[in-house]
Amino acid sequence: MPSWLQITFRNIDASPAVETKIRERARELEQFFDRIVSCRVVIEAPNRRRHGDLFHIRVDLKVPGKEIVVKRDPSEHHAHEDIYVAVRDCFDAVRRQLEDHVRHRRGDVKAHAVPAHGKVASLMAERDYGFIDASDGAEVYFHRNAVADGGFEKLAVGDEVRFSLHSGEGEKGPQASNVVAIGKHHLPPA
Repeated sequence: MPSWLQITFRNIDASPAVETKIRERARELEQFFDRIVSCRVVIEAPNRRRHGDLFHIRVDLKVPGKEIVVKRDPSEHHAHEDIYVAVRDCFDAVRRQLEDHVRHRRGDVKAHAVPAHGKVASLMAERDYGFIDASDGAEVYFHRNAVADGGFEKLAVGDEVRFSLHSGEGEKGPQASNVVAIGKHHLPPA
């Protein structure tokens, strides 16, 4: 057993088979990330175990720069009448969080660009363009061809939209592409 692993059973007799499964899962974590500082696993049964009771499992994993804590409580996971399922689910969640932490440390985390959004401020339908009041306060020009699914005719002043901002500016200022109506948020009529 790795020196950084501690397994505790509460209100339940210690099980060599369950300990073996936990050690296997801990070794998998160590193979993925070999700088584990400590891992404390607590398996608890409500009071004295009866058939049909569910297990509480908690894993506290410490690695440089992060502490990962995963709990699996019976009220949330009814499959946890089987202790092996509970251990599997808990360690799977720990592994996902550890993978996220390692990716973040490496700088592999993708930054997802959030589309800009705003409201249609004006429409010049006869001239095939309009302007959006962006949420950052900018006024952004858009052409009929920039509106998704040929929806220019369906737009009205005040409609909420999201859009991509073109790099550079056109003759009418900042320009939007991929304009998509996201709907109005009105209360139903009384």
